[in-house]
Amino acid sequence: MTQPARPRLKSAFNSSPAKAAYVRRLFATIAHRYDLITILLSYGLDRGWKRRLVRLAAPRPGSRALDLACGTGDIAFALAERGAQVTGLDVTHEMLRLAKAREGRSAFVTGDMMALPFGRAGFEIVTTGYGIRNVPDLPGSLAEIRRVLKPGGVFLSLDFNRPDNRLVRACYLGYLTVVGSVLGFVLHRDPDTYRYIPESIERHPGAARVCEMLREQGFSSCEYVPVLGGLMAIHIGRLKVEG
Repeated sequence: MTQPARPRLKSAFNSSPAKAAYVRRLFATIAHRYDLITILLSYGLDRGWKRRLVRLAAPRPGSRALDLACGTGDIAFALAERGAQVTGLDVTHEMLRLAKAREGRSAFVTGDMMALPFGRAGFEIVTTGYGIRNVPDLPGSLAEIRRVLKPGGVFLSLDFNRPDNRLVRACYLGYLTVVGSVLGFVLHRDPDTYRYIPESIERHPGAARVCEMLREQGFSSCEYVPVLGGLMAIHIGRLKVEG
């Protein structure tokens, strides 16, 4: 099988198209190691955080849910276990192949978070794990999420956060840089592979600003739940019920 071209970190943040191309190549490269890496970089807590997100989503049997940047399907399958009708979407074919190989009742489609291939107001729940930090145009992606949610719907996002405290942020990003470099070399013979994570966190607007952006896109309320002392966050954005 032809291997994807190795992405170069230094070009990732030059422009929105450059970031989109970089992210697509990066996740194609790491797809077969993705679950292992999320476990290692989350101190083994990743799946517990995802289950917490699903509990907060509180899906009802038969509710329609969309999991964006679904990866290998952890959140999608957890939603389906609670009776939701789930569609998982990811831009990376390699990730979707792994998701489809797992047992479950979810459907999976290839697509871009900035141009969702769905009609207006089709889902009660939209979720994403480690998705919003990777989109080149975050306001545009949030507008798309707003478009496909039904009135009264809820959006939940789990992602790394950028700590406000400069010392904590420096230590946190330094740790991720060192560990990511080691893992990149050991697993891919390229220390740059996982350096993207701290670089993207440094450029991330932070939890409070993400809430502001959700409100700017028409969400009636937003809150976030600090996770791991604020190094991670679960955002919960809700749309007003019409009528």
